[in-house]
Amino acid sequence: MRRNRGVAPQQRRGPGLLGTMGRTAVIAGTATAVSKGVSGSMNASAQQQQQAAAAQQAAAQQQLDAAVQAAVAQQMAAAQPAAQAAPAPAAAPAPDRIAQLQQLAELKQAGILSDAEFEGEKARILAG
Repeated sequence: MRRNRGVAPQQRRGPGLLGTMGRTAVIAGTATAVSKGVSGSMNASAQQQQQAAAAQQAAAQQQLDAAVQAAVAQQMAAAQPAAQAAPAPAAAPAPDRIAQLQQLAELKQAGILSDAEFEGEKARILAG
């Protein structure tokens, strides 16, 4: 006859609850670290692209500013010899100034001149 001295403990078939929780925590931590690394490298390349675009835009703006200044200088130089060649009565400079101011206003409105450039040219026209 067999005696039943008690129930024999069942053998475990795996790491158990704590082992499973530990493995899950390690996997989650690794996934988080990897995703942060990928995200960081993506952010770095995006920042480099933004910096390159900003540099290109600044270079284009400088070229545009130089072209505007050259065009304004040419127009002013062309207007000055004409005024010197033909002396005009005292009333004639006023319409010429008005035309120059209107032209400056159009350049500013078109976005070719900045506020500072507009104010400087306006002061020069009014003083001359």
